[in-house]
Formats: sequence, C-alpha cells, structure tokens
Amino acid sequence: MADKYAVVGNPIAHSRSPRIHALFAAQTGQDMTYEALLAPVDGFSATVRDFIAAGGHGMNVTVPFKEEAFRLATQLSARARAAGAVNTLTFAGTDILGDNTDGAGLVRDITVNLSREIAGRRVLLLGAGGAARGVILPLLAEKPASLIIANRTIEKAVQLAGAFPGSHGCGFEDVAGQAFDLVINATSAGLSGGVLPRLTFVFAPGCLAYDMVYGRQTEFLRQASAAGATTVDGLGMLVEQAAEAFLVWRGMRPDTAPVLAELRRA
Repeated sequence: MADKYAVVGNPIAHSRSPRIHALFAAQTGQDMTYEALLAPVDGFSATVRDFIAAGGHGMNVTVPFKEEAFRLATQLSARARAAGAVNTLTFAGTDILGDNTDGAGLVRDITVNLSREIAGRRVLLLGAGGAARGVILPLLAEKPASLIIANRTIEKAVQLAGAFPGSHGCGFEDVAGQAFDLVINATSAGLSGGVLPRLTFVFAPGCLAYDMVYGRQTEFLRQASAAGATTVDGLGMLVEQAAEAFLVWRGMRPDTAPVLAELRRA
C-alpha cells in the first residue's frame, strides 16, 4: 500500500500542494499518495489523530493551524522551535515530529532559483507575525550585512527581533530613506487585500522585492516595480518548502525546477 501524506488547513481547496507532491513522487519513483484535508477550525487535533489512525505517514500544515501543530508535536526541530510554528509533521510510532520548512524554502528560492546572494546584503523584512518569524533564523544563517524587521506596531517588531540576535526591530516609518538589497513582504496585506503604508525606504540598485504571497500582483509588488526593483512572488517558496518537507519524509530532494516551471505555466 502506498504511503499516505496530506496537507491540512481551513480553507484548503485552493492548495497546490497535492499537485506539487504528485509531481515530486512521479519524478523520484516514490510510492505515496498526498491529499488535501479540510479540518474544522476547532478540529485540527482530531483530524490529525484520524489521519494517523488511517495509516498516515506525514502531513503538511497550513493556515490557521501551524501554531496548533507546534503544540501538538511531541518533538520539535530547532527551526520549528525558533519559528514557534510547525508546517511539517512526521508520524513515527507514538511520536509526532514537528518541523518548519518555510524559511528553508524561502532561502533556497532566493539563492538557488533566483541566484541572489543574501550574504553581505542589507535585508528588510516587512511584518512581525508568524510568517516573518518562520524565516528569520534561516535568513540570519545566510549572514546578511543587516536584517531589519519593520512592522506597523513597533513593539511587535522589537519583541520579535529580541528573540533573534543579529536582527533589529522598528516601525515602518523608521526605515525611511534607508536603502536595501532585499526586501521581503511577510505581512498579510497581500492575502487580505489590505494596504501597506507607502514604502518610504529605498530599493538599492539591483534590489529584489519578494512577496511571500503567490499568484497575484500585490500592492507591495506594484510599488516595488514602480521604484525599479526586480519583483517576484512566493510560488518558488511554496515549491521549495514542499521539497524540504519531501526531503524530511523521503530522504531525497526532488528537482524543483520542472515543477516550478509547470506551476508557472498553469
């Protein structure tokens, strides 16, 4: 019988993860299935337990359950512990192993797919919520010249930066006039259709503006493009975090380039 995997969230019908993992499995010859599971907002734990009972091997976790998955896991990887959230669960006997592959996916998309250096660059991370927290440790591991976390609520940015030595937290207005080589939007504005404050910082020549949201031209990307920055959405991050989860589960890393190209065409 094929090994069973799934992605769980609410909503979940839009998820591209089943297609991504089907392509990975076909490419690597792995005997596995991967489905999308809709969990009730108050029924995440029960959904996971039912999946384990049905022989499930592992799950990806998406909105709004990543923090609940963190609490459900009996063991946590260092990067999950730093992120305070889990997007990858592995079931081993009675243990539930929690990992977070989001940051690794972002860094790999930037450094491998987009061939951009993070080391020695001035990096600005917009937002101080869960999406931002999940990528700070992998970004710092690349040894940027600086990593500034800017948020509408200054206190949240300062508190978050305090948990990650080497980063600095401030308000959006505090980066006015400063220049950055890499700007990453981790706010929810792109998903919700909300409006970011007018971007008052400087996109340095050759700057990459990266929005974690994929599949839409966000206000952040429009402003960045108008300012002369190279812009990209988060589809590559989606594929790369999935590949990292596949590596955790199956012990091999699939070739993401053809998968990303197919999703871009679609």
